[in-house]
Amino acid sequence: MNSYEDRGEGESEDADDASTGVTGPPAPTAGGATGAGGAPAAGGTPEASKVPEDLEAPENREAPENPEAPDGLQAPDTPEAPEPTDPAPDAPTGPPPPPPAGIAALTLPYQIAAAVVLGLLALAACIHLAMTFLHVAPSNTVTKEYGKQIDAWIYPEFEQNWKLFAPNPLQQNIGVQVKAEVKTADGALRTTEWIDLAAEDAEAIRGNLLPSHTQQNMLRRSWDFYQNTHDSQNRSTEARGPLAENYLRRLVMLRLADRDLGGEVERIQIRSSAAFVKPPPWTDEKVDTAPVHRVLPWWNVTPADLPPDARADAAGGDRTRGTHGEEGAR
Repeated sequence: MNSYEDRGEGESEDADDASTGVTGPPAPTAGGATGAGGAPAAGGTPEASKVPEDLEAPENREAPENPEAPDGLQAPDTPEAPEPTDPAPDAPTGPPPPPPAGIAALTLPYQIAAAVVLGLLALAACIHLAMTFLHVAPSNTVTKEYGKQIDAWIYPEFEQNWKLFAPNPLQQNIGVQVKAEVKTADGALRTTEWIDLAAEDAEAIRGNLLPSHTQQNMLRRSWDFYQNTHDSQNRSTEARGPLAENYLRRLVMLRLADRDLGGEVERIQIRSSAAFVKPPPWTDEKVDTAPVHRVLPWWNVTPADLPPDARADAAGGDRTRGTHGEEGAR
């Protein structure tokens, strides 16, 4: 009676376990019986016991290929990872580059033209430096062979003057004076007194904080140019002699164009007046301060020696006359 009930209860428990999906301990294998507590009976050879799949360690389990959700429930969809997208090829990756500047901003024809011009300027600068070096260098084979070509390049615009560093600087006052032979309206010839052009330049410079470069140097340099290219007999000593004479004569006529000398200038005569500077009182140096004159011959005035405006008047038969009277004549 009791065994039936016990069996009935066991069957009912098995049925309950089967309905809930819970299984009991594994059944004993053939050839052996299990004792109390599920241990193998004595005298039997137990086989390797198999661990139920439901009781295996989680790390040893294999994930089901298609897990199914319980009835009435739907397995959630596994979100897929977004695929990486490449950046758009035209998307800006930084600040825009600065626009080209200088020659690079020009079109190709203008770039070529600019490169040619710069190359010519660089070549001209190299030639000028070479000519200047050969001009100031001591006499050598190159200067002896090409001396005329070097002088033609240097003079008169690029002349080199080393008087600033001379061991014996100038100690004279040099004046340039001129007198003119004028043809009056009645056809008579009259000669003016000496006009001191250098004294007029000195008067214009004195007291002037910003004197003109022409007032300081033009007349003096023209006279130095003439002296350096002529001997004491006023004969040209080099190829630049005629150039120096024309330059001095035309500069003097430019200065006389502002004067009314009473007629047309037919001829001019130029002289220099050189006098040593009086030494300071605290020295024992004795010098003769009397002026020494160098008188040039009379030069005929041609229309080419006149200023441009006076040259146009002379071509029409009316040579220039100044407007300031003879107060400068001496």
